Amino acid sequence: MTAEPAAPKSKLILASASPRRLALLQQAGLEADALLPADIDETPHKGESPRALAVRLASEKATAAAKVRSAHDDLKQSYLLAADTVVAVGRRSLPKPETTEEAEECLQLLSGRQHRVYTAVSLINPRGFERKRLVEARLRFKRLSSMEVDAYLASGEWRGKAGGYAIQGLAGTFVVKLVGSYTAVVGLPLYETVSLLAGEGYPVLQPWFAKA
Repeated sequence: MTAEPAAPKSKLILASASPRRLALLQQAGLEADALLPADIDETPHKGESPRALAVRLASEKATAAAKVRSAHDDLKQSYLLAADTVVAVGRRSLPKPETTEEAEECLQLLSGRQHRVYTAVSLINPRGFERKRLVEARLRFKRLSSMEVDAYLASGEWRGKAGGYAIQGLAGTFVVKLVGSYTAVVGLPLYETVSLLAGEGYPVLQPWFAKA
């Protein structure tokens, strides 16, 4: 009797170069077969809410990466995952600062106040169908002293981070209260991400058996 050929391994693409998102995938036992970071304009549209901004940017990243995917025969049947995180104070979306001045403004806005973090996940399956999830978390920072602000700015940890901070780093000491998904605040909500993948037929549990 001729043995049936083994089913091809499902491939996973992460449309990001973020080491945080890659590490979160690995925490869930998943390995990205390729990284296709998407370079898009992240400027909010006029009147665009933080929630809508996060969803739009995640979708645009996924769409841009899908165009690159289509040019690679070995990746055409892959699952493609993208995400974006927006930190908001009220209806104001905070930037991902690249200058000390921007980062300081973010910290002053967050100091002693509650804010929200929106992380959107976009998954494009091998058939080209897109599914999305949006996760909201609420946080409160302690009131930051001028010395704490100066020290955090000096650390450089804020650079390119949504809202000018990384909860998994030094800024974790600023968080008085968190309601919602910690992994969403870091940049990739694991429950929603794994649920999306499993719902589209990606074998999320298969790698777990290899760890036994």
